[in-house]
Amino acid sequence: MNKFERWSAAAVALMLVAGAAIFFFAPTDALQGPVQRIFYLHVASAIAAYGCFAAVLVGGVIYLRNESLVADRFARAGAVVGVVFTTVTLVMGMLWAKPVWGAFWAWDARLTSTLVLWIIYAGYLLVRRLAEPGRQAARIAAVVGIFGFIDVPIVHFSVTWWRTQHPGPVIMNDALPPEMLATFLFTVACTLVLAAVMIGIRFRIETLMDERARIVEPVRVGGAERSPEPSS
Repeated sequence: MNKFERWSAAAVALMLVAGAAIFFFAPTDALQGPVQRIFYLHVASAIAAYGCFAAVLVGGVIYLRNESLVADRFARAGAVVGVVFTTVTLVMGMLWAKPVWGAFWAWDARLTSTLVLWIIYAGYLLVRRLAEPGRQAARIAAVVGIFGFIDVPIVHFSVTWWRTQHPGPVIMNDALPPEMLATFLFTVACTLVLAAVMIGIRFRIETLMDERARIVEPVRVGGAERSPEPSS
């Protein structure tokens, strides 16, 4: 078992323990009932997404400063994993909203700003997919990733800046009983570990893809493109 397999197994085991805590340790909410259990993964995924997009921000800044390929790969890996966790956040939020609000979606400030965040970083990935690989594409993507991070504090503080249907901060307001708070903090920690492992795996994939692209880069001969002949 290599290190990535060990990290993956550890991350999955932690998430299983977090799931057990959510369903068997945390008490059922007296007001919302069992659907409230979505809260733990919903918020933990949002926090993990923030961390992933922070990785895109840091990687983009470093790349614009010294054009480090390692920083660019780090940013790419963070963007992929961040979009995954933002998708989980949106889906979990919709599943919670249906029984509580009576609809899967409302143009609430937090929901809308989270959707905008998803669109920004999905656009980042689209730029990387469609643009010709190279320095210019990496610089454009870095700028998108840096400015896109502006939406992260907007998402986070939207419930305090505007009147929304979305619940306000529960941690700062001491709104959770001790068992719920412990479960929430443990789930956040486990989800952050999972996100870090996913970024590490994706970084390795990005590295292998870059190496493969350099090896099989088409060679133009007389206006035609062909792959280099394999060495004997």
